[in-house]
Amino acid sequence: MTGINVFLKQSVMFITICLLVLMYSILGKDVKPLLDKIKNVDWMYYINKAWPKLREYAKQNARTACEPILKLWFVLEDPNTETWEKALIYGAIIYVISPFSIIPIHVYKFLGILDEGAVILYVINKVNNKMTPAINNKVMDILDEWFGPIYTISDSSENI
Repeated sequence: MTGINVFLKQSVMFITICLLVLMYSILGKDVKPLLDKIKNVDWMYYINKAWPKLREYAKQNARTACEPILKLWFVLEDPNTETWEKALIYGAIIYVISPFSIIPIHVYKFLGILDEGAVILYVINKVNNKMTPAINNKVMDILDEWFGPIYTISDSSENI
């Protein structure tokens, strides 16, 4: 086996064992036999390999989380938005950014995030007809400014 094949096989095994440790832990199973297989791993190597992917993941998810809030914000600024819609939007934004929650994140972990998402989805559904192409474009411009564009366009002659 070549050096690259050995490296790939070791990397796949390491990733598989880490995922199994995660699943076993969630299920309450004993992870000690799995840990013996990775006790001599160079963790810094894998951390350094994962860092750029983690950074991109965080940027993309932050962008995804901010998009509906920004859309609601600009619907809120629209003079055609009715008072009851503005109240819904303010309530949703306050709920999302406040430290208080019906389902606390520190107690219920993942479920604590779902209630905020459900509130945002409910309000977006109620004011969806107010989200104009102009608002969508404005939101995309702000997200590009904050997080960088999702896609980049390059001149194909540069790759030659």
